Amino acid sequence: MQVQGTALFVVVAYLIGMLVIGYAVGKLKIKNSKDYMLAGRRMGLFMVAFSLSANNIGGGSTTGLAAKAFGDWGMSAAWYVLAASVAMIPLAYFAPKIRKTMAVTIPEVVERRFGVASSTFTAVLNILALFCLTSSQIMASGMVISSLTGIPANICLLIAGAVTIFYTTAGGMIADQISDLVQFIIILVGLAIATPIVLNGAGGWEAIAAKLPDAQLDITKIGWITIIGYVFNYFCTFISGPEMVSRFESAKDEKTARNAAFLSAVLMAAMSIFPTLLGLAALALKDQLPTTLTAGNSMMTVTSAYAPGFITGLISAAIISATMSSADSNLLCMSTMFIQDIYLKFIHKTPMEDKKLIWATRLCNVIACLVAMMISLLGVDIVTMNTFAFAIRCAGPFAAYGLGLIVPRATKSSGIFSIITGTIGVIVWQILSGGSFYLGVLPVVFGSAVGVLTFFIVNWIEWGRGVQPAPSAYLNEDE
Repeated sequence: MQVQGTALFVVVAYLIGMLVIGYAVGKLKIKNSKDYMLAGRRMGLFMVAFSLSANNIGGGSTTGLAAKAFGDWGMSAAWYVLAASVAMIPLAYFAPKIRKTMAVTIPEVVERRFGVASSTFTAVLNILALFCLTSSQIMASGMVISSLTGIPANICLLIAGAVTIFYTTAGGMIADQISDLVQFIIILVGLAIATPIVLNGAGGWEAIAAKLPDAQLDITKIGWITIIGYVFNYFCTFISGPEMVSRFESAKDEKTARNAAFLSAVLMAAMSIFPTLLGLAALALKDQLPTTLTAGNSMMTVTSAYAPGFITGLISAAIISATMSSADSNLLCMSTMFIQDIYLKFIHKTPMEDKKLIWATRLCNVIACLVAMMISLLGVDIVTMNTFAFAIRCAGPFAAYGLGLIVPRATKSSGIFSIITGTIGVIVWQILSGGSFYLGVLPVVFGSAVGVLTFFIVNWIEWGRGVQPAPSAYLNEDE
């Protein structure tokens, strides 16, 4: 009960803190739509880097990572996050170019190069995926709060949704990035403190390792094909993911965007080892832990047994904040994209004043999150749909957006055809693979590869025919 009470105290303190941040930022920092959507394009190195990292470190990268270490993956589970860290390194090449576009959304850049049809298709894919992801993250937040505090799940879901609505709607991107910074510091510091305490309380790492099969200590147990597959998976999803792109766009300059990618790689690499060691400790000590021990609760069970209540509560709050951080990022990106790339283009075609634009985006936040909460309350299983939508969102626009930034001679047709074939490719591979590896390749990687191949084939054909390049992705530049 002490752990539950401590967890409840820390969680409540965190939720109140997020409400205060949203209110204060909304009152003091939001002066125009650029402030609301992109934090005024003035975020520094640490704010951008921590926000990038927080968007990639959620429940799957903490409790999920420990579960993989507890299960078949062993020490090689660290690659579940290390692969994301490696993928950030080549992304640093694209980060300054993303910032240089001075765009608000991904579809805006796609439209500059390849036209309205390509942009609208990209926007629809992203909005549907982000809506699904928002629903699942709110559900996940509510379930975690419920499991840690004993409060009924539906009430916790409403609490998580209400807090997400308030600080995202009030504070926009600035509040989002501040919450990301707080969340990542909490979870990194909490795990860095808890892990040695748990290992020491269990007799030290040598004693734990002695109880584990040698295979569980092999850092490459899952195989290099799987490891490389995850690196490509993360790279494809990062470069065409609106949460990542919006962070680079919020940086104060191109150099900051590039350096933030490198720093984020370091932060995620540092994070990867702690849940892995806790999962392995739980496996080695399973005979001494409660009979309720499972792979899914292994990290919290072993931490509760060997760490002080406050540390357990701190990690509990961090896990909750990790899921909520993903929810607010998805929500803000979805609302921004709907207003910028659908509403203002096809519904409200006349120019909108800045204050009305902020109001419309905030209203979209509220409506979208309320609908997402209602879906979560119905208990709809949307995990498979999320995975599928996420793959479609990334695979289709991957070549058009990513290569559109670095291939100045690209023709207009190459963009739209790559989006279509990339989307078809990911659907086919999703069906064949069931959403997992098939022939060593994940669906999003296969779909992205098909899009890239199409992009270059169409360009090669049209270059031979003398077709003129599409307009630049950058404002006031012919690049």
